[in-house]
Amino acid sequence: MTVGVALNATDPDNQIDATVRLAGEAAAAGLRSAWFGQTFGADSPQLAAIVGREVPGLQVGTSAIPVFGRHPLTVASQALTAQAATHGRYHLGVALGSRFLVEGGYGVPFERPVARLREFLTVLRQLTETGAADFEGELLTTRTPIPARVPGADAGVPLLVAAMGPQALRASGELADGILPYLAGPRALSDHIVPAVHAAAEAAGRPAPRIVALVYGVVTDDVDAVRETATEALAFYEQIPSYARAIELSGGTRAVDVAVIGDERTVAAEVRRYRDAGATEVVLAGTEIAGDADRRRTWDLLGQLAD
Repeated sequence: MTVGVALNATDPDNQIDATVRLAGEAAAAGLRSAWFGQTFGADSPQLAAIVGREVPGLQVGTSAIPVFGRHPLTVASQALTAQAATHGRYHLGVALGSRFLVEGGYGVPFERPVARLREFLTVLRQLTETGAADFEGELLTTRTPIPARVPGADAGVPLLVAAMGPQALRASGELADGILPYLAGPRALSDHIVPAVHAAAEAAGRPAPRIVALVYGVVTDDVDAVRETATEALAFYEQIPSYARAIELSGGTRAVDVAVIGDERTVAAEVRRYRDAGATEVVLAGTEIAGDADRRRTWDLLGQLAD
């Protein structure tokens, strides 16, 4: 099982330099992949491309680019460039996003998100596999009057979706290569998420999808204090229906209830529970929350758990 980490560098001087340094530490600890969230700040495919060039051998991925406020041609161009830069080690994750961020940030209505996701994935597949597209849907139109191919990225780009709801899981199983569930505990994975996406992929005649489980967690002895900090850090997700549902299906009431916070034995056992629940890869996020010493301690453990 691949074990990776979500990198969130907060250095006030230069985020890019700090991210590269962290990625080097992650690789040295034995971690196999580094993932980058997309905010209104740094561009995640560019971060992935830079890290992939600077840290050879480390798999890099985006988790995840919202399908609102962007066009598939632009996202495919970013992804293919990152894939060529990393010589095949880039993984593209996309997401529905949330009404709050889409309407508040981009000023566009958050309407028919799953329909948009389906069209977005359909076009991305054409662009990343062939370097061309000719698509006119209800929500998106994409054509390539000039080629969109990027030499060096001819093998395409793995497409993953931050999907957890039934409709998004169905679309992901039919059209993507895997999913990136976050704040979905082992129970939600094994009982709901994994069976749904596997069934959709099988019905569509596609291979079994990758299940890249993003888990908020850290190794620490100061469990109560870190849990309190994590409660505040994760509260935002409780307002988003897809996350709230995943937390409930996991047996929790607050987002922190599905966080993994404890000593090495505790965290190792939880990582194995995610594997047993169907995760093909486990990526820990939030490992910086308790400071550098506990972050390094966490990464050392994860390196030992990686294949």
